[in-house]
Parts: sequence; C-alpha cells; structure tokens
Amino acid sequence: MLPLSRFTVLDLTRVRSGPTCVRQLADWGANVIKIEAPEAVDTGGDLGGARHGSDFQLLHRNKRAITINLKHPDGLALFRRLVEKADVVVENYRPDVKDRLGIDYASLAKINPRIVLGSISGFGQTGPYGKRPGFDQIAQGMGGLMSVTGLPGQGPVRAGIPVADLTAGLYCALGIMVALLEREATGKGRWVHVSLLEAMVAMMDFQATRWTMDGQVPRQAGNDHPTTVPTGLFRTSDGVVNLAAGGAEMWRRIVETLGIEEQARDPDMATEEARSGHREKVNALLQSVLETKTSAEWVAALNKAGVPCGPVYTMDQVFADEQIRHLGMAWPVQHPTLGEVTLVRSPMTLEGTAPPRRPTPERGEHTDQVLAEFGVGAEELAALRAKGAV
Repeated sequence: MLPLSRFTVLDLTRVRSGPTCVRQLADWGANVIKIEAPEAVDTGGDLGGARHGSDFQLLHRNKRAITINLKHPDGLALFRRLVEKADVVVENYRPDVKDRLGIDYASLAKINPRIVLGSISGFGQTGPYGKRPGFDQIAQGMGGLMSVTGLPGQGPVRAGIPVADLTAGLYCALGIMVALLEREATGKGRWVHVSLLEAMVAMMDFQATRWTMDGQVPRQAGNDHPTTVPTGLFRTSDGVVNLAAGGAEMWRRIVETLGIEEQARDPDMATEEARSGHREKVNALLQSVLETKTSAEWVAALNKAGVPCGPVYTMDQVFADEQIRHLGMAWPVQHPTLGEVTLVRSPMTLEGTAPPRRPTPERGEHTDQVLAEFGVGAEELAALRAKGAV
C-alpha cells in the first residue's frame, strides 16, 4: 500500500501545468485514471509533444489511461458515473469550458459531495482576464519574473523552464492534499483552484514583497544575488563557479581562503553594508583571485572552509555528478514499446516507501479494465464504443 493508494483521481488535464499536478499524486500511488478523447474525435491532441517523446513520458507516468468522449451525451453520463466513486477530479480547461460541459464543482458535488475538484487556469476562474487562454511565458511576463531575469539593461528574459506551469501544478497538488485532509474531518469535498498568474506572483516571493512592503521595484541583477553581496557567478581558470558568501562570517571565511586579508581592510569592504554599496569593487577583487585556479580547486577549497560554492553544469554534467548519481535522480522505467527509458524521479523521499515505476500508458490502454471496475459490462461497453462515446 502506497501513501495515496486509497484515492482515485480522474485526470482530465493536458499540456503541462495540470499533468504536473496529477503526477505528484500518481507518483505516490494514487489510482490515477487519465481520460482522453477517442483518437477519432481528438482534433487537438495533448499538446504535450509526441506520446513516445521524453516530455510526454515524464508527465504521464504511473497512470492508467481510458478514452471517453465528453462531448457525446453518453460519454458525459459515463464520466459522471466515474465521479460517483472518485475522490478527485483535476482539469486545466479554460474556466468556461467546464461550465459548458457541466463538470463544474457545483455539478460534480451534486453527484458526489465528497469530490475534490482541482482546477488550473491561466488567470483565475473569474475577473477581467478569466476567459483568456493561459500560457507559461505570458504568466512569466505578467507575474514579474521576466523583469528580474537576465543581465542589467538586457531587457526582459524568460526563465529556462516553464516556471509558472510547474509552480501552478505543484500548488494545485498541495491544495488537493489540503482538501483531502479537511474532508477527513468534514466529509465534504472542496473546489481547489490555482492560476498560472497567481502561482507566478507567489513565486516572486521576496522580490514581490520588496515592492509590497518596501516600495522597491526589483531590477535585473544578472548572476548576482539581488540583495546579498558577494553572491554570484565568477570566472575561474577553466570555467565558472557560483559563490555565496553573504554575511560577516561567510565573508571572513572567503577572505581567509582567498588570501585577501589586506585588501579586505578597505573601508568599502569592511562591513556588510559597505560591501552591498560597492558590489562591483568586491566582485572585481574576488574575480582577480578566483581566475587563478580551476573550478574544481575552488569548489573543494571553499566548501572545505564552509563557504557555499559550486560548479555550473550543463544537463549532461548534472547527471554525471557523483551526488546526483548517489541521489538516484535518473530514474529508469521499463516501457513495453520503448524499452528502458530514463526519467527524472520525484525529489521527495518518504523513508520506507518508493514511488511506483509504471510507464506512461497508450491512449485508452486500460479502458476495458477501468470501466469494468466501475460496473460497466462488456455489452454496455461495446454499445458505447459503437456510439463513439468511448
């Protein structure tokens, strides 16, 4: 028995934010049923890339897959039968779509008062932008991330990963777990909804409260930390390293390790406040010393002194690193068609248990099996297929 195996999740999600949410539940044993339209009527596809591609395989592992045509009245009626026995439904349609289909929270709660509905939208379920389609890069721009990413004066820069999509998915999964915990006390479900825009603003964290509390508009700081000096990227004789030495104690350690005691007596570097006001001078001093040795030498020396310092990897170097290998972040899964594929495991560790390693299913692979579990007999299933409802 895995931690979430007692919960059944109906997964209507597509693209990335929704599947990211559901993956958190699937990875810890939830009975996740991925519902897709039959191929004959699915004109849009999942938009998550080719089914056997790396992206799709990462997003939809540990699920079973069925097909239901929600635009067919019999298909919609079948979905509602599944809701009767399910615990969670997750969707990331535009807000008006679920209303048109009649799978909004009020409608689902009439069928099953214990149901938890998780919804992810672009901009929120209501408001002037509520019906707009959402996309990660738009949320990155509107949430402020692009304004603080990149080198000073460079202009807005997107992050290298879909931060808004991923964060919205994680927040939605957390909200679903909160609702399931509450349900244990109340016996009633909840509607949990998150938007890419809200998730992005929340992820701006201290940069956001620099404005809301202090009235400061954060600017691009490049590879330097916005407020802590010295923290940033420095050239070595054979590459670059990340260095974080904010605070008096860290500064003392780096001064000793680099052998710059005399230069550090400069009044512009004597205190944390002084260093913050003379970032360029501090960085120039450190750079002049750090470029005399290799990255590996400095990483070893500075970490020995208790100063956070690390290399800057490309993805191949990430998975070659001895600590990443020790942690087992490369996660082999056996696929019936592709053979062994290597995905990325959940970063959470629950001592004494481990996530299942089931590959992403083919479209409708488990339709007969799953619907039988919900009381759909062979004759009824054949009739539904003949009508195009499944």
